[in-house]
Amino acid sequence: MTDELSAPLGRKRRKNNKSGSPSPMAWPWGRIGAALLALIVLGVVGWIVLVDDPLGGRPVAEAPVNTQPVENPVAIELASPSEPAQATATPADGPSIITLSDIPADDDELAAAGPNRDLFEMTENGPLPRVSPSGLAPHEAYARPSISPASAGGRKLIAVVVSGLGLSEATTREAIDALPGTVTLAFAPYGGNLTALADEARADGHELMLEIPLEPFDYPQNDPGPHTLLVDQPPRDNLEKLYWLLTRMTGYTGVLNHMGARFTASAADFAPVMEELGLRGLAYLDDGSSNRSVAPQLARQNDVPYARIDAVIDTNPSQAAIMSALDGLKAAADQRGQALGILSALPVSIRTLADWADTLDEEQYLLVPVSTLSTLEANQ
Repeated sequence: MTDELSAPLGRKRRKNNKSGSPSPMAWPWGRIGAALLALIVLGVVGWIVLVDDPLGGRPVAEAPVNTQPVENPVAIELASPSEPAQATATPADGPSIITLSDIPADDDELAAAGPNRDLFEMTENGPLPRVSPSGLAPHEAYARPSISPASAGGRKLIAVVVSGLGLSEATTREAIDALPGTVTLAFAPYGGNLTALADEARADGHELMLEIPLEPFDYPQNDPGPHTLLVDQPPRDNLEKLYWLLTRMTGYTGVLNHMGARFTASAADFAPVMEELGLRGLAYLDDGSSNRSVAPQLARQNDVPYARIDAVIDTNPSQAAIMSALDGLKAAADQRGQALGILSALPVSIRTLADWADTLDEEQYLLVPVSTLSTLEANQ
């Protein structure tokens, strides 16, 4: 009774069991559980630290991994059996670049074997033109040998370029076979078999150019095609498009604009492109469609060989009209000593040009590749 009166109010004394020990309900179960969990964790950690293979006993599958770099098919095709190309990755701000080992080739080997490996660097999109380590530029290496203006003996120089090739294999092969090698062939970048067709054209003696689509004033109603270089775009975006276009084929001396009256009039947008052409040793041919083009000034600033088309030959795509326009090209050469014309890859245009070239009086006129007049224009 006294003990109960001395206990704090509101609390009841715990009753001991008969043995005098605390009841199991009074045990510190929370602390006991925490201690057991800590022991389990320590055991697992100790197992991982002390045992070499903590996952031993589980099923394991092994797969072989090839640590060698996958060779690019273009490099495989161009590399000789005795000297395989060595590919090493190099960092760059632009596309991923693979530099191939330098293999010397003289001019005869270059003409017979196709594109020189020193004159391109392999990217994820394909071979990108460049100046070789020895300083040889594509516009020099791939130019068709021709008589120089100084040695022409007073004869007038005429160059004709056929544009839009590569889209139709049949028409492209007709142009390659029917036209003399002194006619320059310009390929659109969208053909599905450009590499093979370009190789055939070069093997037949033709000088090649690549068309690049540039923004016209009425874009996008008039769309030159995918990867068109646009005004008011970040320079890096236009350069990435240019890289893709330049990798469509190899063995060409330079580029020809496809449309682009608005783009070629914008020095801010055109300047980085022309600078890149100069760094990569490529020429630029202006199709002559815009008098607002700043291409001449930019080409001069960046040491880019430049020429401008004087006349579009097949505006009227009929045999009689084309023949008349070609005779007009001769009249322009009579006045200035040289003339440069362009026509499209239409069967009637190709056949008429072939017939006209067969009757050209070589005592008075010489049919020359575009590079001959490009060099002449660049030095004026």
